[in-house]
Amino acid sequence: MAPSFVAVAATRLGVALIYGIANVILPIRLLIWDLALTLYNSLTPLLPEDRVVPEGRPGENGLWPQYIPPKDTDSRSCCPMLNAMANHGILPRDGRNITFRDLNTKVRETYNFAPTFCFFVPHYAADMLGRNYWTDKFDLSDISAHNCIEHDGSLCRVDTFHNPDQSQPAPHLIKELLESASGPSGELTTSDLSRMLGKRRAQSRRTNGQYSQGLIHKLFGASNGSTLLTICGGRVKDLYPMLLEERIPDGWQPRIRHPGGLTMTTFQFTVAKVELGVKEEVEDTLRLLHMGGIGDDTKNQ
Repeated sequence: MAPSFVAVAATRLGVALIYGIANVILPIRLLIWDLALTLYNSLTPLLPEDRVVPEGRPGENGLWPQYIPPKDTDSRSCCPMLNAMANHGILPRDGRNITFRDLNTKVRETYNFAPTFCFFVPHYAADMLGRNYWTDKFDLSDISAHNCIEHDGSLCRVDTFHNPDQSQPAPHLIKELLESASGPSGELTTSDLSRMLGKRRAQSRRTNGQYSQGLIHKLFGASNGSTLLTICGGRVKDLYPMLLEERIPDGWQPRIRHPGGLTMTTFQFTVAKVELGVKEEVEDTLRLLHMGGIGDDTKNQ
């Protein structure tokens, strides 16, 4: 006998309630966990510079698995760091059938992001792709879906409007970025990233007939750039092979040496400094105010 309307309605409401509670509890738990890790990092000594990658894991003591450039049939993404992991065999070399949970673990071991960070980003990617973080798999190219994690105005890729294949680095953009480094030892700084992000966004807006970048993607851009400052320390000599060849240099170790890894709480201070320093965003706001159309510029939202 078919279930009654009441039974069906009660089941659907019950499931919706459970999902609603879970969606509220998860971010709260993640925030508490991240704050606890941030406190833990502040109370514990730094790891030795040459012992950041855990013992027995690829990259221990700076010894990385063999680098093999991808074949035409391999799957690669818009993210140089993930592509480098596949090029070294830390992720499957063909870049296919990766579980979100395995990505969590491998990124944590390779780059010393905090476990909260390594859970949040794959979980977000799974949601954006309409997949289950706990059970599903993905290919690296899947995360290059436009306006998922990939976005216009990237520092290392031309816009999809000009080249839909977001697995390909843009050497001219990368070289321009790295040559902009103005730190006291020749490293990239937050000011450099703010300046280059503003330049890229303005360039994309002029040349990309389908330019689209809402706040979330601006923050992605600032976050991607901030990774170069935190995990990579802004060191240009390391970033050349990592961004151009998507290769981890011999002897390299993550520059974040906290035992708990780079937490989201700590990371946001760098992201905020980079994003809030983009003067082109101020100029756009003033332009819209002057035109009386602060709520009408839907093209760039």
